[in-house]
Amino acid sequence: MIKNNIKYLAILALGLVACEPEFDNPLEETTAFTSGEADFSNYVALGNSLTAGYADGALYVTGQENSYPNILSKQFAFAGGGEFTQPLMSDNTGGGLIAGVQLLNNRLVLAVVDDKGTRAPRRLAGTPTTEMTTNLNSSFNNMGIPSAKSYELLAPGYGSAVGLQTGTANPYFVRFASSPTTTVLEDALEQDPSFFSLWIGSNDVLLYALEGGVDMDHNETGNTDPSTYMRNDITNTAVFDQAYTTLVDALTAGGRKGVLLNLPDVTSIPFFTTVPNNALVLSAEQAANLTGFFQAFAGIATQVLASPPNNIPLAQAQAIAAQYAIQFNPGPNKFLIKEESPTNPFGFRQMTDEELLLLTIDQGALGQGYGAVVLTDDVLQVLGILQMGGTPTPEQGALVIGAVNAIDDKDVLDAQELASISNATTSYNATIKSAADTHGLAFVDAKASLAQVANGGIPINGGVITSQFGTGGGFSLDGVHPTPRGYALIANLIMDAIKSTYKSNLPKVDPADFGTITVSNDIAQ
Repeated sequence: MIKNNIKYLAILALGLVACEPEFDNPLEETTAFTSGEADFSNYVALGNSLTAGYADGALYVTGQENSYPNILSKQFAFAGGGEFTQPLMSDNTGGGLIAGVQLLNNRLVLAVVDDKGTRAPRRLAGTPTTEMTTNLNSSFNNMGIPSAKSYELLAPGYGSAVGLQTGTANPYFVRFASSPTTTVLEDALEQDPSFFSLWIGSNDVLLYALEGGVDMDHNETGNTDPSTYMRNDITNTAVFDQAYTTLVDALTAGGRKGVLLNLPDVTSIPFFTTVPNNALVLSAEQAANLTGFFQAFAGIATQVLASPPNNIPLAQAQAIAAQYAIQFNPGPNKFLIKEESPTNPFGFRQMTDEELLLLTIDQGALGQGYGAVVLTDDVLQVLGILQMGGTPTPEQGALVIGAVNAIDDKDVLDAQELASISNATTSYNATIKSAADTHGLAFVDAKASLAQVANGGIPINGGVITSQFGTGGGFSLDGVHPTPRGYALIANLIMDAIKSTYKSNLPKVDPADFGTITVSNDIAQ
């Protein structure tokens, strides 16, 4: 779950900033903590960036120290839990070097970006000191690998430095793989864990969503060979099922106990919910002018369709062109997006209620006609000809057609892409729940919990955790990964599931003791 080069809406009056967690809250001396039927003496966590403690668009020491597995390990210690180790980065800058060249971005902080005191996320200044190709020559309890997909935990060579050149390896695993040919699962099992957690699969669909759904959905192609997949493709559900089943079967061998987490609806995170799709706010005059423009567009479209080389009968041409006579109202209006369809020859339409804009969209461009129309003097001249009852030349008509500036597919998730994401996630989650039921494992419904965070929030001591970008407390500045407070909430959910399944009794943490985002003006220029 990695996303780079993010642009953001400005954030005003933020009251939540980073602070150090307080793990040592006083506990009643008479409280009896127990592991129940579980054995926490050697806990190993497998997963992706959500397990590693990734936040603010990077992996860095403080984020790792606030990963949910590390938080859990401190609570497990009250009931026989042993040492928990992590492949810590070298600094809090984030980012990383590959053969001395910085190829991984620094973390995000909240900075003042103009003389009005406006705050927005920016990359922290400084050069990272973590060389990703330097192997740490040790195994670690936290086996969270940022950007990993389900089947990649089973891939030999995923930790090979040579594989970085071909895209078959992961720099985070290169740092601590036991050998160039090992797999993540093999290194996890080599530690002989007494208890495990597995949270994997989000990247099998999330990476597709983060790029606006421009890549392939292999549930549509039917391709079940992941070695042929592009990085941001949706994993075929049969591939996911086989990989996940293999992982769980191996982890539970000999009756080993653990906990599985399902996958949230990725489109509920701030990366997809922060920029509203109806932010085309118009005055009454602007709405009337824009409506008039598209009436003119429909007329020109009719002429184009009815003329050579199209030669569509006039009545049919008028019916096709009618879809472009879009009505606009004073106040908020939906943006226009591109759509390729045989029934939509000019390739654009208005967004529907459920469709989403990405946080990475150029929001400055939205204010300059992106998602609507760019009116140049030449276009205005053609509109004047039409208002006078004249007939523009084909060249002039082309100017009007070219003035439409619909949003590119890479900046939006349309209805079809959302359906692909939903269908894959539903299937993946069915596999995860089935595995938990089959092996009698603890199960966390992360999807339901995120839905609660996104719809009203989850109450905590002295407040509420929501998914509001920047101010909700639950998500870091990349709009994808949790804050320390969000990870603390996840740790508590896991402890609830462990208690229900294995009859353990563990002290939960107070999410209010954990920080959210970091304010700093030490930013890259």
